[in-house]
Amino acid sequence: MMKKINPLNFLIHALMLILAISWLYPFIWMVIASFKDTAQIYTTGLFDGRLSLDNYTFLFDNSARADKPFLRTLFNSLFIAVTITASVTLTSTLVGYAVAKMQFRGQKAFKNLLILQMVFPAFMFIIPQFVLMRELGLINSYSAMILPFMMSAWGIFMVSQSFKGTPNDYIYAAKLDHASLWGILRHVMMPLNKSILAIVALFTFSSAWDNFLWPLIVMREAEKMPFSVLLATFSKSYGVYLGPVMAGAVVQTLPVVILFILFRKYFLQGMSLSLK
Repeated sequence: MMKKINPLNFLIHALMLILAISWLYPFIWMVIASFKDTAQIYTTGLFDGRLSLDNYTFLFDNSARADKPFLRTLFNSLFIAVTITASVTLTSTLVGYAVAKMQFRGQKAFKNLLILQMVFPAFMFIIPQFVLMRELGLINSYSAMILPFMMSAWGIFMVSQSFKGTPNDYIYAAKLDHASLWGILRHVMMPLNKSILAIVALFTFSSAWDNFLWPLIVMREAEKMPFSVLLATFSKSYGVYLGPVMAGAVVQTLPVVILFILFRKYFLQGMSLSLK
């Protein structure tokens, strides 16, 4: 027996489909435009025109004539994002464990400080951070882009909240087996809370990879810039190269999409746990 179609449910699903298409269309347009010649992007239909890899070839092979070392800056972005992600994940695990499972003087004040730091917008700390980097002599260096982001109040808070839900019996059992603090973290806490750690790592990588304002402030040399900053300066100075700009936008988006696809299981599990 066929189930009777509810008009309201049909209308809701149709509306959601339209919204999904409208959300995906700019990404689809960007990907297809990255394979077209600049002259054909606005003069042909979405699926019309000749498709080729010329824009990507220009971006990584021929962009030297425009003094834009895109391949070098792509590795810069990868190095900066991976370093920040590893550091934030490690520090969030260590400090989160202390907040969740240890007792120390000033613990309540420290928790309040974490929450307070998450409330303030990030741009409020740009000038003090810039002054600090200048006084340390780190302007125009990779350290200036990495050092201010090696710890995350949000990451510590998320991990500590997840660690609180882990029964202490596991920790007591590990201590009976003479496990060290690092052994408890590595073999007990991290495997049991890998979903939250995956969320922290994914969001940290995405934020570091797409960071634009701070590198624009502290970096001077094109060869030390991350990919996002160099792409923005290229788009401003060489607006006629719309095809390579679209190819660069695809390259900028691709790593985050790949990471989400690979770790979507842990991401969705962590999101469900964090919303409980």
